[in-house]
Amino acid sequence: MLLYVQPIFSQAINLNLDCRSTAAPLDFMKGTFMKNLVKKARKKDPDAFTELIQSQMQNLYKTARAILYNDEDAADAISETILCCWEKLDQLREDQYFRTWITRILVNKCRDLLRKKEALNWTNEIPEIPENDSGFINAEWKEALNGLDEKYRLVLMLYYIEGFKTSEISQILEMPESTVRTRLARGRDQLSDTYREERRKTV
Repeated sequence: MLLYVQPIFSQAINLNLDCRSTAAPLDFMKGTFMKNLVKKARKKDPDAFTELIQSQMQNLYKTARAILYNDEDAADAISETILCCWEKLDQLREDQYFRTWITRILVNKCRDLLRKKEALNWTNEIPEIPENDSGFINAEWKEALNGLDEKYRLVLMLYYIEGFKTSEISQILEMPESTVRTRLARGRDQLSDTYREERRKTV
């Protein structure tokens, strides 16, 4: 199975450097076209699966980077997510929720990777951002998000950048929707406090 799927997710993973500047067409994200791809992929159609994953690469990359901070770890988490998706696609209950489903898998893979790093390093420190990192959103937004706790940063990113509804974020992060709303509100408060503090420094 691994040898069969390797060319599929390898081709998709190679997009991770380009997806920062290339937006996936809306038709790939929603509607009948996506449902048809999922149905074909369920039957182990490699072309349909590759096209399906390619349509999600920008979203996957941005989500992984919001948690992991560097391209190498993000690529590892995405490749594990793609393989898991290929193997467990038959567990997806409704085709229209594919994007929510694969994002939840990715978040769990990213957290698994962080836990492994913490166990190896005996530290809870988040890795620093490489100096040559070009980012996936503008520098001001990125700097502001980096100053937030991970639980707030991820929710804000999924809501404002990825466009998920609070109910969808609740499914992705496996937490009550009320908790999502609370973290959104507290994250916004933290961003406002950070912005006001930066404004005071420049005055």
